[in-house]
Amino acid sequence: MKPVTKRLPQAEFIALMAMLAATIAFSIDAMLPALPEIAAELSPNNLNRAQLILTSFVLGMGIGTFFTGPLSDAFGRKPVMVGGAVLYILATTMAWASTTMEMMLISRILMGVGAAGPRVVAMAMVRDIYGGRDMARIMSFVMMVFALVPALAPTMGHYIIIGFGWRAIFVAFIVFSLSTAVWLMLRQPETLAVADRRPLDFKSLVAGTKEVFSIRTTRLSIMIQTLTFGSLFASLSSTQQLFDVTYGQGDVFHLWFGGIAIIATSASILNAKYVGRLGMRAIIRMTFIGQIALTSLLILITLASGPYWLTFGMFVVWTIGVFMQAGLTIGNLNALAMEPVGHIAGIAASIIAALSTVGAVIIAAPIGLAFNGTPLPMAIGTLACVILGLWLTTKIKRPGED
Repeated sequence: MKPVTKRLPQAEFIALMAMLAATIAFSIDAMLPALPEIAAELSPNNLNRAQLILTSFVLGMGIGTFFTGPLSDAFGRKPVMVGGAVLYILATTMAWASTTMEMMLISRILMGVGAAGPRVVAMAMVRDIYGGRDMARIMSFVMMVFALVPALAPTMGHYIIIGFGWRAIFVAFIVFSLSTAVWLMLRQPETLAVADRRPLDFKSLVAGTKEVFSIRTTRLSIMIQTLTFGSLFASLSSTQQLFDVTYGQGDVFHLWFGGIAIIATSASILNAKYVGRLGMRAIIRMTFIGQIALTSLLILITLASGPYWLTFGMFVVWTIGVFMQAGLTIGNLNALAMEPVGHIAGIAASIIAALSTVGAVIIAAPIGLAFNGTPLPMAIGTLACVILGLWLTTKIKRPGED
């Protein structure tokens, strides 16, 4: 691939990529305070269905990623990102007008399809410019900025609901997406040269898919990402109910969630600092080992019915751990998966993101719907994911050992 001759200043590039990717976090986390009101209005007979508002968006995002990468390889990164923003805005308008849970879920799936453009193509755009540990370092900084959105989104959603009702959250989504799309169009040069574009045809898609799956490290990274996202989305699906129903902290949930997200931001800072010294695989393994210990402790304390301060405190610490796990692993796993396939970055990013996201929904949805008033279903599901993820990580070999 020919080097990109014109670049944004690195700080602005990181901020732009992070804000584009943050469309996803904002679309999920700002909804959390609204779930009780939406459930009461659109699904009063089955309040647990409100969790599907989160996983339906993630499902749409997974579906969309099958297409956005190949399209960006054929037509360039920027047109696909802008097109995704347009679809997102239209679907968000549909969600704003929803009068049934079914219409809401369809709208959220379409919102996810639209958000897939910024999510996947931003990763391919980073790969166009950076590689190896440099890419991992850039992705860590992107994740660090990206993490500020979950810290602020629930509080923003909380006050939007108080002032204007839950439907006004969708207006905020439209404003956010429109702002980042304009920033992209005005400031970011196209990163994929015309000479490096791949024709959009079935034969090239099949060839690219076969190449991605022929690489052991990429295959394993996809599987591990699926498990990591699965545990994260399962946690997100139940977190509002746990804070509210189980621990009686519903009125200040947005503050707890924001504080947890801010603390978890340190994971990306730590990863950026140590990934060059320790390597990506070592950090992933250490993270999973720590999460296994933390989750096992949560399960034991919950089963023992410890005092409130201990059970609630342990749940908060565990939630921080789940968020930090994402910051310490996702960027590294993306870098490991993408490094051997830089010449087909768009389609590779699509396959990696699509499979890991759709697979994560398949894992997370039943865990979330199993909510029984305790953190046990979520903790047990997470423990299974992390143990399997650790085992798969030990199978990733160093470059040249495949």
